[in-house]
Amino acid sequence: MTAVLHPAPPQRPAPTAHRAEPSPSWFRTRRTGLALTILLAATAVLYLWNLTASGYANTFYAAAAQAGSQNWKAWFFGSLDTSNFITVDKPPASLWVMGLSGRIFGFSSASLLVPQALMGVGSVALVYAAVKRVATPAAGLVAGAVLAATPAAALMFKFDNPDALLVLLMTLAGYFVIRAMCTAVGRRAAVWVALAGVALGFAFLTKMLQGLMVLPAFGAAYLIAGQVRLWTRLFHLVIGAASVVISAGWWVLAVWLWPADSRPYIGGSTNNSVMDLVLGYNGLGRLFGNTGGGMSGGSSGIAGGSAGSSFGGSAGLDRLFGSEMGIQISWLIPAALIALVFGLLARGRAPRTDLLRASFILWGGWFLATGLIFSYMSGTIHPYYTVALAPAVAGMIGVGGYALWLVRARWIGRCGLAAMMLAAGIWSWVLLHRNAEWLPMLKWILLAGTVVGAILVLVGAKGRFRKLAVAGLIIGSLAGITGSASYTIATAATAHGGSIPTAGPTGGVSDSGMGGGGGMGGDQGQGDGEALPNSDDASRNPMASGPGTTSGPGTSSGSESTSELTAMLVNAGTTWSAATNGSQSAATYELASDTAVMAIGGWSSDPAPTLDQFIEYVADGEVHYYIASGQGGSPRASQGGESTSSAIQEWVEANFSSTTVGNSTIYDLSGYVG
Repeated sequence: MTAVLHPAPPQRPAPTAHRAEPSPSWFRTRRTGLALTILLAATAVLYLWNLTASGYANTFYAAAAQAGSQNWKAWFFGSLDTSNFITVDKPPASLWVMGLSGRIFGFSSASLLVPQALMGVGSVALVYAAVKRVATPAAGLVAGAVLAATPAAALMFKFDNPDALLVLLMTLAGYFVIRAMCTAVGRRAAVWVALAGVALGFAFLTKMLQGLMVLPAFGAAYLIAGQVRLWTRLFHLVIGAASVVISAGWWVLAVWLWPADSRPYIGGSTNNSVMDLVLGYNGLGRLFGNTGGGMSGGSSGIAGGSAGSSFGGSAGLDRLFGSEMGIQISWLIPAALIALVFGLLARGRAPRTDLLRASFILWGGWFLATGLIFSYMSGTIHPYYTVALAPAVAGMIGVGGYALWLVRARWIGRCGLAAMMLAAGIWSWVLLHRNAEWLPMLKWILLAGTVVGAILVLVGAKGRFRKLAVAGLIIGSLAGITGSASYTIATAATAHGGSIPTAGPTGGVSDSGMGGGGGMGGDQGQGDGEALPNSDDASRNPMASGPGTTSGPGTSSGSESTSELTAMLVNAGTTWSAATNGSQSAATYELASDTAVMAIGGWSSDPAPTLDQFIEYVADGEVHYYIASGQGGSPRASQGGESTSSAIQEWVEANFSSTTVGNSTIYDLSGYVG
């Protein structure tokens, strides 16, 4: 027999008495997790702090959420009232969330607005995750911080408009597309693409075609950079398109199949159909100015291309940078565009599947497509719409900064980073100078910080000055984002109400093009949640709010007459306690009385109900009171010819006696025999 001798294993060194230092990867993971926790916690505090100071915020959507929390049919259709007379002018996805929250926790300002704030935290987490997957955790943290520190984001994630859910769903879809581009296994990639389609389908059910504006950029990014073969990528895109159609179309089909006489009228449409809303008021009308519902976008100077701050300013490439939209979103747009251009140049020779370049296509395409549409659309547009650009700006800065930092040893990297800092500092100076009385020294401090940061980055790329580049990056980045963050904090600290909220401190926006102002001045014109038909006299609206007010849920103007009117509605005992002209007026009475109020003419002088239908409702004892409007209808009525609301008011005045309750003219319709 022979023996096989194995060499003795090497002896391990004796353990030391001190605890071993953690491995770099473990330590880095812990540090990253802590940083992400701090970012998300800070975002949550920013968006949740003093949230209920805004009361019900936009009472139009608040009333629909209240109705959905009490009636499942109202919840499904997005009805304005529990008796399901008419819907809001948007599909109901955002109302589903707020309605369920109200049903579970009881309807209140908190149950209405907390889900919106949590959507903001979720959006920041998704931007972080999307950028981290193609870059580093640090780049993801920068991107998340940029989104959290955007004034338009702080405004919408503390408000009850549909834009909060829209941003969350579009960001979720972008994250899914990035996951698909990172996947080499065909079936898994197909699943990610399909999930992106589902997210965009529900974005459509949130704000219709606006939710699909990112679709071309997402499709192009995957088609160019997906890791599977070309024909497989094309097939996956077909799957994604089918997912969009199915996840968006099921509700449209359900409404189409549902008998029209047993569902609410589709608000904002001219013929009681969702497709009319898609192609008209919420579709082509937004782009070309004919918004449907009896309103021509070019009438009376209220089209988006010619109006003041309520409607986004004049159309053109400079619209996003103007006094109306500039302080909402544009703080870091110059830096983001520089990051996009220099980043693409830096990745010029990378392989087709390069994830950094693919991310530039995704985020950059999102921004360019949406930004150009916002810049040139002739229909109704409001400054807060720009929140849809915030994730794209954040993604471009996070990915672009990382891509340029990788090549900081080359001039393209150093010059790109320095240009980003200088662009952020200079444009922050311009925006802060528009509101020169607010923190007047801040603009100079930030400008100096970005200049110092840019210089340090330029001179500190090599040798013994390398640490200067790191210091410059930190200094320049903090100075570049602080201007936006300052307006974000001011926005979060201010209560907002009405239909057209604006970001920033008081005095931040003005129609003159040189001011600024944000606060509660919502009733400046027609928006998503029309200006109150009775807004000329706040006491006519139980829930009226204006600049400087912080009316909470269920509060009134404080007058005795408002309490008396509310008591009358509560004790009406009919299907609709009252009828009044316009959805916004109806919404305020609903919130005050917790009863169903018929919104004659709905959102935009819709042909509902007809005079004959209204007479039938009255004869059947389904409407107790009629609350007259001093304007004889919604603000759009005069632009759409003879309105049903005007005809109904004339009929009521001719057949019933009026009484005055406070500043409101009330008609008791009970006992009508024809």
